[in-house]
Amino acid sequence: MIKRTFKDIAVWVNGEAVGTEANLVEISGVSTDTRTIQKGNLYIPIVGENFNGHDFVTGAVENGAVGAIWQKDQPNPPADVPLIYVEDTLLALQDLAKNYLASLPTKVVAITGSNGKTTTKDMVTSVLSTTYKVQKTVGNYNNHIGMPLTILQLEEDTEIAVLEMGMSGRGEIELLSKLAKPEAAIITNIGESHLQDLGSREGISEAKFEITAGLRENGTLVIHGDEPLLTEKVEHTSFHVMTFGSTEKNDYYPMQIEQKSDGTHFTIERGGTTEFFIPVLGKHNINNALSAIAIAQQLNVSIPDIKKGLETIKITGMRTELIQGKDGVAFINDAYNASPTSMRAAIELLQDLKQYNKKIVVLGDMLELGDKEVAFHFEVGKGIDTNKIDYVFTFGELGRNIAEGAKENFSENRVFAYDDKQALIAKLKDTVDDGDIVLVKGSRGMKLEEVVTALA
Repeated sequence: MIKRTFKDIAVWVNGEAVGTEANLVEISGVSTDTRTIQKGNLYIPIVGENFNGHDFVTGAVENGAVGAIWQKDQPNPPADVPLIYVEDTLLALQDLAKNYLASLPTKVVAITGSNGKTTTKDMVTSVLSTTYKVQKTVGNYNNHIGMPLTILQLEEDTEIAVLEMGMSGRGEIELLSKLAKPEAAIITNIGESHLQDLGSREGISEAKFEITAGLRENGTLVIHGDEPLLTEKVEHTSFHVMTFGSTEKNDYYPMQIEQKSDGTHFTIERGGTTEFFIPVLGKHNINNALSAIAIAQQLNVSIPDIKKGLETIKITGMRTELIQGKDGVAFINDAYNASPTSMRAAIELLQDLKQYNKKIVVLGDMLELGDKEVAFHFEVGKGIDTNKIDYVFTFGELGRNIAEGAKENFSENRVFAYDDKQALIAKLKDTVDDGDIVLVKGSRGMKLEEVVTALA
C-alpha cells in the first residue's frame, strides 16, 4: 500500500500541508471510511449528497489515522489534526491514486463489459499470478472512488494490477481508464444492463469503449468478436486488437466443449490443440476464459501456466456458484446480478446439465432495463425450454412477466409467481427432491441468495 510523507502527497494532490511538522507526517495506506480505518492511514473525507466525511475527521484520527485531507470550502478544520488542504477531496483521491500508480513499475490490465467483468477479473488474476505478482480489484471497488482506493492498496513490487471498471453512465469508464492508463484492456460483451440510463445497446457500447481512452499507445485491446457493436469500433484503431467468441472468425474460439458437474472442459487451436478446464459452470464462462488466455499469451505466460491458472481459479461468490445442499439438492447460486443476456446464459447452462432429476429455475426481477423491461422479462420466460426445465418460479413484480412468458409454453401447474419470498421458499421446499438442481438468479436488489441459504 501507499507509504509516503505529507510533503509528497501534497505535491501529488496539488494541495498544501500547513506547517513544517505536517509536511513530515508519514502515512501508510488510505481510507475514506472511519469504520475501516487502520493505524497509520490517511483519511480522505468525501462529500456526498447525504453525508459529509469532514464531520468524521476527528473520529478517524481517534481510530488510528495520522492525518486527513481537508476541502478548503469546508468550515471548522480541527486545529490538532495534521491536514492537507485541497480544492476537492474526491479529485485529490483520484489524483493521489493516479500519481502513485505512475510512480510504480506496475502494468495495468483493465476489464469492463455488461456481464462477466468480475469472473473475467478473477480468471485473468489467477492465470497471470502463475508468473507475476498480481493484485486485483477487491469486491465491487470498481467506480470513481473504489478504483482509486484499490490502486492505493497496491504493493510497490506488484507487477500487474487487474482493475475492474464499472459504470452507471457515460464518462465514468473514460475517467477510470485515463486514471489507470492500462497496458491492456478487455471488453467482455455488450448486454442490456444500464439501458435505463444509456437508452440503447449502441449507447452501452459507446460507454464501454471508453476503456480505450487511457489505453497506452500500441496497447492491447481484447474484445468479444461476435459483437458487431464492438468489432465496428476497432476497424480503424491503432491498438493491437484480439478477439474471442464462439465462431471461427475470432482469434480465440472453442473447438470442443464438455459441460460436467464440476466445471467445463474446452479445447482451442493456437499453435496446436490444447484442452483447458475451468471449475466454473456455463458455456458463457468459456468466453471469459478465452479473454484471459488472450491476455496471458500477450504477457508471455506459458500454456502450462495458463492451464494451471484456469484450473485453480477462485471465483467471487454468487456467480454460477454450485452448492451442494442438504437432502441431495444442488443449487446454482447466480444471485449477484442479472440482465437478459446473463439470465438466458444461466438458463442455458441448467438446460445443458444431464445428471440431475428435476431442473428448476428461480428467477427474480432484472433491474435498470428501461422502457422495454416488461418485454425483456416476458421474452426470457418464453424462451425457457419445457423439455429441459421442469418448474419455473419467479419473484418480484417484474418477475411476474417472466412467469407470463413461461406460460406460453408451460402448463400453469409448472409455473409459480411470488411477491412473498418466504412463500416461494415454502413452495420450493415442497417441490424439490433428492437429485434435483435449482438455478437461482436475479438482480442484486432482489437478494435471492436468501432462497439458497434457506434451502441449502
